[in-house]
Amino acid sequence: MQFMIRIHPNDKLVLRDPEDTQLGRNIVRQGLILMHKLGFEHFTFKKLADEMHTTEASIYRYFENKHRLLLYILNWYWNFLEYLVVFSLHNLHSSEEKIQTVINLLVRQLPEGMDSSGLDKKALYEIVIAESSKTYLTREVSQINQGQLFKPYKDLCARIADLFIEYNPDFKYPHSLASTLIEMAHLQYYFMQNLPRLTDFTADKDEDQIVEFLNNLVFSSIRKS
Repeated sequence: MQFMIRIHPNDKLVLRDPEDTQLGRNIVRQGLILMHKLGFEHFTFKKLADEMHTTEASIYRYFENKHRLLLYILNWYWNFLEYLVVFSLHNLHSSEEKIQTVINLLVRQLPEGMDSSGLDKKALYEIVIAESSKTYLTREVSQINQGQLFKPYKDLCARIADLFIEYNPDFKYPHSLASTLIEMAHLQYYFMQNLPRLTDFTADKDEDQIVEFLNNLVFSSIRKS
């Protein structure tokens, strides 16, 4: 089964929907790869235009700046991940098993072959790990938020928070724990790969250990006393 994930962005995210044209689709897919290769700070539309053998002006017809392109890429990821969560939980009845499944999905790279987007999933996952905080750790965050540009991320957090409430209706901090869980899953992976003294997973670089740690953390928090 393949998912068809398409963002229908508002006019504050894009100037023109990139999925409407081959050029737009190439900007997103090649922009993803180049941003992964160079890092967000060193990525520019000029470098992307050179890589694509096109002009900067053609890229600016779709995205106001590279921050909007990064947001677009991340929104695709959060949308896809929420689809995976819904799909994976469909036949599960135990709230504990549902939460464990979500934790596992958060730590792993997106599976290949489940969609027709053509996006490089490994590069996408590593951009989420390394660059996603740069979309909201900015002075313009309130203005960006007013444009509903973080909605896919918020929707995923809300879905996870609902699982915590299902497990324990008296738990007081479901949304705080949901956002903490997502960020911690990514930070611990990043630290494991790049700043190993900030984790306990250095020796084997084993994602399963991160999953075990997050399960311990979450269920220690939400279990009824």
